[in-house]
Amino acid sequence: MTGIVNNNGHKTLAINCMPDHIHIFIGYNVNQLIPNLVENIKTSSNAWEKKEEKLSKYKFEWQRGYEAFSHSRSQLDTVVKYIQNQEQHQKKSFRNEYLEILRKIDIKYQYEYLFEFFENGGVWD
Repeated sequence: MTGIVNNNGHKTLAINCMPDHIHIFIGYNVNQLIPNLVENIKTSSNAWEKKEEKLSKYKFEWQRGYEAFSHSRSQLDTVVKYIQNQEQHQKKSFRNEYLEILRKIDIKYQYEYLFEFFENGGVWD
């Protein structure tokens, strides 16, 4: 995915893949819209995964949607460390981690517009 991001004219600052989600922190190039970048990441990585003949016993599939946040340069080290330490955050479910981020940066949300959350093979309501 680093190659996909960089080949789209952006700079990968940090990336960490977890079983049920991914964090990518990029130095954003304003010449490409974020939805187009996300589509390229999803399409290209999906094609690569299929070509690699099942890296996992589970079917790989991207969920609809994505979340993008902007950060100031003064937060760069904090965000990179957060992404690099995802294993620590995995002590929480992705659902709880995600909702904690939204609350921390004071983003109002409605449950019907959130991701489908998967844990222990089931969908969170």
